[in-house]
Amino acid sequence: MRRMLPLLLSLLFAATAVGAEPPTLASYHDASGHDDAWSGGARMIPIHTPSGDFRVWTKRVGNNPRIKVLILHGGPGATHEAYEAFDSFLPADGIEYYYYDQLGSAYSDQPDDMAPLLSIDRFVDEVEQVRVALGLDADDFYLYGQSWGGILAIEYALRHQQHLKGLVVSNMMSSIPAYNRYAHEVLMPAMDLVALKEVLALEAEKRYDDPRYMELLVPYYEAHLLRRPMAQWPEPVLRGFAKINKKVYVPMQGPSEMGASGILADWDRTDDLAKIQVPTLVIGARHDTMDPKWMEMMSKRLPRGDYLYLPNGSHMALYDDQQAYFTGLLAWLHKVDDAAGGDAQVPPASRLLQSEP
Repeated sequence: MRRMLPLLLSLLFAATAVGAEPPTLASYHDASGHDDAWSGGARMIPIHTPSGDFRVWTKRVGNNPRIKVLILHGGPGATHEAYEAFDSFLPADGIEYYYYDQLGSAYSDQPDDMAPLLSIDRFVDEVEQVRVALGLDADDFYLYGQSWGGILAIEYALRHQQHLKGLVVSNMMSSIPAYNRYAHEVLMPAMDLVALKEVLALEAEKRYDDPRYMELLVPYYEAHLLRRPMAQWPEPVLRGFAKINKKVYVPMQGPSEMGASGILADWDRTDDLAKIQVPTLVIGARHDTMDPKWMEMMSKRLPRGDYLYLPNGSHMALYDDQQAYFTGLLAWLHKVDDAAGGDAQVPPASRLLQSEP
């Protein structure tokens, strides 16, 4: 099955891409009717919170009346920058997409006191305010979330799926307790046990800023976060990670990617996946910090779910299994769009793309 995946993806892409007429180069770059045109697609969107009014940063790329993708970055507290690889694939396919820094992230406002703002419900309300401001709705709106962004995307769909045309959950399990079990029972035992003991000791002392702490985490990150030597990580990833807001990340996620111990520690929406009725693509990878078999299970619980498995990828599979990642993502977007354009319903998840060997 692993050998068949590239062929299956290419056939699916070829079959779906011809179903709808792609935008011309001129129409894709047509800025008429976009208030953000004079600023190159960037704008600051006002949002209201219980702690006051703030602004969040977004940037539109392209123009497509049928496929508009809002990107929810990971973290929490990271930035849109790690997703700049989208620029190498989505414009050539005529997809309109939006970068977005959540409140507390680099290009958006960063309130001094983030503590009252660090709830999933508050972030979901923020996404809904952004959607309204951007004019996205069920005839064009695809919500993409990776890692923490996948949690936010699931939660948004459970509250506002009437506004969605499609949903993408990338590299995120539907259960943090299950994610923690996978980290402790599968990934951590494969580490150098002396290094693991030292990592846990530093965490117990809350010495997260100790240079030794990150030094010890590097081999784990190079194996499961992005499978390259860290010195060779893509510049947008390094630039974005350097801006992570620890006032958001540590209270919500915990000190590292070796499991979660913060506000999110008890989050679990596995039993609610069946309530999400919109077409949904789940993306998992063999070397991820997340369990790929769990993510495959999620796709089967979703009534209109598909699963894209990346055999060479990790948590940032959009880089370390890049061609398969974007070929599969784009094929799925066109499949959903083609089905929505006619009377046919989106078929159940394609089992050809759903089996991890």
